[in-house]
Amino acid sequence: MAACALKISLNPNPNGVVLHRKYTYSFNTATFCNSSNNNPPFSFITSPNHKTSHSNRFQPTPVAEPNRVSGSDSHTFDVVIVGAGIIGLTIARHFLLESNLSVAVVDAAVPCSGATGAGQGYIWRVHKTPGSEKWELSMRSHELWEGLAESIQNQGLDPVQALGWKKTGSMLVGRTAADCSVLKSKVEQLLDAGVDAEFLSRDGLLSEEPALNLGEECGAAFIRDDSQLDARRSVAFIEKANRHFAAEGRYANFYYEPVTSLLRSESSGEIEGVQTSKYTLRSKKAVVIAAGCWSGSLMDDLIKSSEIEIDLPVKPRKGHLLVVENFKSFKLNHGLMEVGYVNHQSALDSSATSDSGTGYDANTASISMTATMDMSGRLVLGSSRQLVGFNTEIVESIIDRIWERAGEFFPTLKEVSLKDLSKSREVRVGLRPYMPGGKPVIGPVAGLSNMFIAAGHEGEGLSLALGTAEMIFNMVLGNPQEVNPAPFSLIASGLSES
Repeated sequence: MAACALKISLNPNPNGVVLHRKYTYSFNTATFCNSSNNNPPFSFITSPNHKTSHSNRFQPTPVAEPNRVSGSDSHTFDVVIVGAGIIGLTIARHFLLESNLSVAVVDAAVPCSGATGAGQGYIWRVHKTPGSEKWELSMRSHELWEGLAESIQNQGLDPVQALGWKKTGSMLVGRTAADCSVLKSKVEQLLDAGVDAEFLSRDGLLSEEPALNLGEECGAAFIRDDSQLDARRSVAFIEKANRHFAAEGRYANFYYEPVTSLLRSESSGEIEGVQTSKYTLRSKKAVVIAAGCWSGSLMDDLIKSSEIEIDLPVKPRKGHLLVVENFKSFKLNHGLMEVGYVNHQSALDSSATSDSGTGYDANTASISMTATMDMSGRLVLGSSRQLVGFNTEIVESIIDRIWERAGEFFPTLKEVSLKDLSKSREVRVGLRPYMPGGKPVIGPVAGLSNMFIAAGHEGEGLSLALGTAEMIFNMVLGNPQEVNPAPFSLIASGLSES
């Protein structure tokens, strides 16, 4: 069957995450997020040319590809997935585990290069809204994550080492009577939805988190059995499991291979695969676009060559996280976020600038307190959100504001200057795939047969990943759905036969 190429121009910056600290990063030769469960997810090597803790751009060291198909420039798979973040890799995992189909994952960079590698790792539920369009997907994904952790443990492995799995519980914290009224309503909603939640008044809250000091009217919504992950460890575990299928000829990855074209049948109009600078990757059943905040630009370029008009306004929303090591004088027992975080996710639409990322300052950033301790005992503080295009530079004043905001909840932090932590801090900057309306697009592209999209999860990629993967899998194979996919469908107009 003849095929024609529809040209796609990728954004010149394929890496949506920059990690800044006094280390350069070296990847294990067998993988990119370090698949060994006996080692930390990255090897830290002191840079001899280091000048400051903020000058080193995250640049994964090129390594040998153990699972790249060799011997030909053209390869055929059942499913080709564009994007090696948590969404793309979990979609690949689901096809590999639940079918006999073959899968290729192609990416302009490597796993953990985008929003996934810069994430905080929480899969908490306390800030979710029962009855919302994402609620069913959120709960299904949570169920699947819990099941994965349990299955790892049943195999005699440690989910802490494999996934960074930690039963932190989750708290949504308020400081005023008005906040507490909102939190009590939240708890009632969660209980009605079958989630074991409770409201903590001041004494109960301080008993759980003595480091807090929020006045006499404080309180919290609390889900005691919530968990969090280490995103890099989880990606490493999933990628390693995927690569086991390479020996069966069912899996291959093509990293550092930007997609340059989509292949489309001249006769039927079906999408038949993708073209990179080196390889033609044909697909028998589906091409899935899971390229994070670059998914919109991919689709925009695609439809320029057709009569199809599709609205996929995925934008990069920049975020900063502050990670502090060896902060032994401070302890958290749970994962916390302030009650304002619920509205924080939908803020800033009016602050968007051009994709050049110029003309912004720290005052355009929305800051809400999130805090947790990861499995290694590091303090992880967030978070900021900005619509400033693809800019990934650190803004020090935003880091200052994150630290100051945390100090409003934890007075002990005010006794420590960020300058004193310069040698033990890491700043993560990532570009979350933002969608207006706050929900991702998951589903087929009308008018482009065999093409599917899974993008726009913003800061919920990790928590929604497994449910998204299951949904795409069922769509491709025509199986009954566990979750109603209608709220996530791509709105298309002006469709015509190809």
